[in-house]
Amino acid sequence: MPHFSPFRHAGRSLRVVAGSFIVAAGLLSAGAASAEKLTIIVGGMEKQIYLPAVLTRELGYFKDEGLDVELINTRAGVEAENELLAGAVQGVVGFYDHTIDLQAKGKFLKSVVQFSQAPGEVQMVSAKFSDQIKSPADFKGHTLGVTGLGSSTDFLTRYLAARAGLKPGDFSLLPVGAGNTFIAAMKQDQIQSGMTTEPTIGQLVKTGVAKILVDMRTPEKTVAALGGPYPAASFYVQSSWLDSHPEDAQKLANAFVRTMRFIASHSAAEIAEKMPKDYLVGDKDLYIQGLAEGKAQFTPDGRMPADGPETVLKVLAAFSKNVQGKQIDLSKTYTTLFVDNAAKTLGN
Repeated sequence: MPHFSPFRHAGRSLRVVAGSFIVAAGLLSAGAASAEKLTIIVGGMEKQIYLPAVLTRELGYFKDEGLDVELINTRAGVEAENELLAGAVQGVVGFYDHTIDLQAKGKFLKSVVQFSQAPGEVQMVSAKFSDQIKSPADFKGHTLGVTGLGSSTDFLTRYLAARAGLKPGDFSLLPVGAGNTFIAAMKQDQIQSGMTTEPTIGQLVKTGVAKILVDMRTPEKTVAALGGPYPAASFYVQSSWLDSHPEDAQKLANAFVRTMRFIASHSAAEIAEKMPKDYLVGDKDLYIQGLAEGKAQFTPDGRMPADGPETVLKVLAAFSKNVQGKQIDLSKTYTTLFVDNAAKTLGN
């Protein structure tokens, strides 16, 4: 019988295991090199206006592009914008209007994929005050809720008031976030009117707490309220990051454009099935109803709508001292290059 040496076999086993670790480490290293982590901050992940971000993740489109993407949440677009400028994240899912507002301050952001062609926002009025506030002209003397000061709801609320002939001192703005905090502020009479999105809109209407005053969930209603198309939810980045990371930007654009095509070709119910269950806020039917009513806000292909940037600039210039009198180069606030490339890759 041959002599058995446990040490000899153990040594061989260790060499095999060590070799396996080296191979595994090499594979992990290669994977890490091809999928650098990208962090995208969303100005309210539970809001239907920003649904494309979470839907892209749930459909697996980021992974299909070889991307390692982390989505993190914040309650207002202005907070997301600050994180981007601080370099804490690579991109933001927020409203396009921030690119114009910040260019006026000498900071350059660029929308890469345009998710919506309407804000998806609704100006609500408390049922207790619906006899007093029948239009934005009646905002005078009242407190209006916005997600955050300097947010897009702030911008749009100020514009609705200005268009109705009111001055900045005629009303007050109170940052109340969205969802439960917005609903609580309305119930407690901290605000008499306020701007919010689905699924909060549906909850307020169903419970009788508030009524719809100005609806901006479709392109047609947006034109009536604002005087033109208003591109809103988008994926934007710092221009300097875009210049230095074109490959990452293209992969992200490919993933997002696939999602916009999915939204355009599927029903609200089919889309809701793909979303995390907690996003349905305990009422799936109400979530689907709100999505069906506002689905027209989304672009079918991720492209910037014609004349959209001009309308946004007009809205901001109507009330913002920051923008008034400034030369804004709209061509530097968005690009269609990556969306056009995505269309070629995915097939028109």
